[in-house]
Amino acid sequence: MTETVTLTTAPAGMIQLSAPALERVRGILSQQENPSDMYLRLGVKGGGCSGFSYVLEFDQDVDAKYDRCFDFDGVKVVVDRKSLLFLAGATLDYTGELLGQGFEFNNPNANRMCGCGTSFQVG
Repeated sequence: MTETVTLTTAPAGMIQLSAPALERVRGILSQQENPSDMYLRLGVKGGGCSGFSYVLEFDQDVDAKYDRCFDFDGVKVVVDRKSLLFLAGATLDYTGELLGQGFEFNNPNANRMCGCGTSFQVG
């Protein structure tokens, strides 16, 4: 459900987006039909070979009761409160290298990651 939400700047120690990640997200959003209605949803779900998997998708639905919404220099990011516990202090980065280009989470809460980097385990 889409609701009126308040966007805030993510405080230090919360979640961050690197400059290359912001640039890439802006590029993807510019190709969408209604980019001003889109949020970048970051999250965590159970599964993967190490216990948790990252969620990275575009979403138009925000639940003001369960989601926290942040503004990163014009890019709207939404994270559900439960995922925020696992992502606190993490940075979403983007690498444009020829081999292995894509988004990656640098998460200080992860004490073990799988070989492909899409799932992780905490303490």
